[in-house]
Amino acid sequence: MSDTITLPGTSKRVKEEEQQKTKRQPPYNVILLNDDDHSFEYVIFMLQKLFGHPPEKGYQMAWEVHTQGRVIVFTTSLELAELKRDQIHAFGPDPLIERCKGSMSAVIEPAPQ
Repeated sequence: MSDTITLPGTSKRVKEEEQQKTKRQPPYNVILLNDDDHSFEYVIFMLQKLFGHPPEKGYQMAWEVHTQGRVIVFTTSLELAELKRDQIHAFGPDPLIERCKGSMSAVIEPAPQ
C-alpha cells in the first residue's frame, strides 16, 4: 500500500517538489590533523570540551590522529562543521608542552553518503 495520495488534478511535479523540500543537507566530517606539539591529554580534554566525547573516546581519537595523521571527530551539517573546525583552531596552545604556540589544525570534508 502506498503512503502517498494522489488527488485529481495534481501532477507528478508537485510530488517531486515535495520530495525535494524534505531532502537533508549533505553531511560533512570535521577532521583533526596530527602534529607533534600537543599532548594526548590536550587532545582528550579538547574533544571532551568541544564535542562532549567521553575520555575513553577521546583517547581512542587521540591515538588514531597520532598513528594515522588524522581522525574524524564529528559529522554534521556544513555550517556546524565550520563552527567546530573554527573552535578547534581557537582552542589555544597546550599548556603541557612549552614549545606549543597555538591550537591544533582541523579541516572539513564532505562525508560519504
